Amino acid sequence: MAGRSIFILKIGLALTFLGHGVFALLGRTSWISYLMLLGFSHDTSEALLTLIGGLDILVAIGILTLRTPFIFLWCTLWTLATALIRPLAGESWFEFIERGAFYGVSLFLYLNARTQKKLAEKPIVQPKTH
Repeated sequence: MAGRSIFILKIGLALTFLGHGVFALLGRTSWISYLMLLGFSHDTSEALLTLIGGLDILVAIGILTLRTPFIFLWCTLWTLATALIRPLAGESWFEFIERGAFYGVSLFLYLNARTQKKLAEKPIVQPKTH
């Protein structure tokens, strides 16, 4: 059951990154203002949005194919940053709260992947026989 639940969470997170990647590639104009808030020009923000869109799609693929906790650490940091930029841009803090599933699921998958990696690396102790 746990394996199936982890897989479902991975699918959901991958679809989130895929969807956001496609929106970014389509040039979602509201996101350009977030990049401009960080000091980028409008033209640079448009170019970065294309880069971010491609990266998000690669991350979506990585969520489903990579067996490293790093991908989920990246997801956690990125979703926290993108949720936090909204109130910093003057939007309601509820915009940050509403996106809690993105960074919450990412953090859970990171911690789970890290635990699984440690368990896989742990030597198997053979019982002593006399």
